[in-house]
Amino acid sequence: MRWMTLFLATIALTASGLASLPAFAQGHAGTQGEQQACSRDASRLCRKDLGNDGAVQSCLQANRARLSQSCRKVFESHGM
Repeated sequence: MRWMTLFLATIALTASGLASLPAFAQGHAGTQGEQQACSRDASRLCRKDLGNDGAVQSCLQANRARLSQSCRKVFESHGM
């Protein structure tokens, strides 16, 4: 579950334009493709939660039916 929180933190940072931070650039939070697959959804559905990793994850899960196909596949591939 920790990796997913880091993954979603990276999505939030990507959506807010801060993905170049070194701690997240080391690949600990999902692949670049996975980040790209969900960054638009995070920005569109969870804008108020950006910057709060757990809240973004909860928001995306709560809006699972509204996720893009590519982001939904990321969640499915990680058993979520």
